[in-house]
Amino acid sequence: METVGSMTIDGVSARPLNLSSSLRRGVPPPRPAGPPSAGAYKARSSQSTEFRKFYTRGDLPVAIEYRKDRPNPEHRLHWKVHIEKLDYHHYLPIFFDGLREKQDPYKTLAREGILDLLDNGGAKILPVIPQLIIPIKTALNTRDAEIICTMLIVLQKLVISGDMIGEALVPYYRQILPVFNLFKNSNINVGDSIDYGQRKRQNVGDLIQETLELLELHGGVDAFINIKYMIPTYESCVLN
Repeated sequence: METVGSMTIDGVSARPLNLSSSLRRGVPPPRPAGPPSAGAYKARSSQSTEFRKFYTRGDLPVAIEYRKDRPNPEHRLHWKVHIEKLDYHHYLPIFFDGLREKQDPYKTLAREGILDLLDNGGAKILPVIPQLIIPIKTALNTRDAEIICTMLIVLQKLVISGDMIGEALVPYYRQILPVFNLFKNSNINVGDSIDYGQRKRQNVGDLIQETLELLELHGGVDAFINIKYMIPTYESCVLN
């Protein structure tokens, strides 16, 4: 340290001024560290699902059947009862909850099982829509790219699975679209994480755009204005 000469003001000696070596060299002091990252895009840990709990207890009427009698062993879903006889109010929300699973066999059972349920549900699906919102929102809020892509693909399937389903989802846009707005311009690619024939649809931003367009097309006259309210950058695929 170097001391600049002292001076006397009105008979009072002023304290010498000490200058650091960095200031003497004309180097500015280091800036303080900025605020920590908010982590809005960071994947969040997912708690154990009801789907896993029910499957472990043997309470789900589905299992994976492995075909070892073929040159390339494969698996298929085996339903222990006819799908048409299932209580959709009970089982469909459980399977939607299972879409957060990333570990087999739970992942495969939930993802393939829900496609079977939507293919065969018909008029049973529409009354269950309110019960699906919480598992949909929970899955999207994980911010996990693989889980988000899986849910987007299933949402697209859900919207076209029956009459009025798209319109029934409109009142719930405030619950399910905030994460859409967050990742709309994201180019995250999940690689080979998505299976069951969807390998060409792996980009989060592209899937969000596809899903929003389907929601608008099938959501009735109020769909676009409600999407626009939640996602200001969205442009109509109908009006344009």
